[in-house]
Amino acid sequence: MASELRFRSIWISDLHLGTAGCQADYLLDFLKHTESEQLYLVGDIIDGWAMQRSWYWQQSHNDVIQKILRKARKGTQVTYIPGNHDAGARQFIGLLFGDIRIENEVIHTMANGKRFLVIHGDQFDGVIQCARWLAMVGDHAYEITLKLNRWFNHLRARCGFSYWSLSQYLKHKVKKAVHFVDNFEQALANEAKKRGLDGVICGHIHHAEIRTIDGIEYCNDGDWVESLSALVEMPNGELKIIYWQKKYAEAHAEISKLYTSNSANSFITACPSANAKPTTSH
Repeated sequence: MASELRFRSIWISDLHLGTAGCQADYLLDFLKHTESEQLYLVGDIIDGWAMQRSWYWQQSHNDVIQKILRKARKGTQVTYIPGNHDAGARQFIGLLFGDIRIENEVIHTMANGKRFLVIHGDQFDGVIQCARWLAMVGDHAYEITLKLNRWFNHLRARCGFSYWSLSQYLKHKVKKAVHFVDNFEQALANEAKKRGLDGVICGHIHHAEIRTIDGIEYCNDGDWVESLSALVEMPNGELKIIYWQKKYAEAHAEISKLYTSNSANSFITACPSANAKPTTSH
């Protein structure tokens, strides 16, 4: 059996390299065992906000960057769409970094002909646009929550349990956070509809999801701090969310089912997210 999972396109965002919260080892494992014609880096790849406060950079963070560059050199079409945490890269929009194209947003055409807006999404976050200082305060509080999350999962690992995001769980229990997510998703869907597109793909809010909003397919690829997720396009244009909360070696038996059943659902089941929500209509 081949060691790679092959897709037409892959979207990942909110890696937050340069922070202790980045799950770089899981991300590197994902990149090593997946291949695609197109790879989209949908913002917040390097966390400039956190690195202004203190320097944190591990070898695994270097390895992630090198792996992405290697994919680009070997023929994967890599597109980098900066977000708010790496907004400094927006001054280079329209240029090439090595073999990586830097864009503010792109229109992606699926294998089935559907057209999707691909954008980080911070442009539709009122807090980011109107009160950046408040966003910075919230970011610092979020970082504290992630530290608690790391300690919590360290204890889980010692007890033989798998990764589970405490921070995601807490966010889903806070009504204001849920309301913010709904407003954000609606705003992105409205923008895609206004442009006459079939859907939108974004990141920013660390909440992986695929759902239909007013006839528009809203897709969020999640993050590599909490949910450890990616959005993938199958050869027929179908979109799936993959959770990589187990390493490839740990989930090898379950991944084998992907090839025997010829269905991505096998792998999605193999790496479940405690925070995943079923696809719903809105």
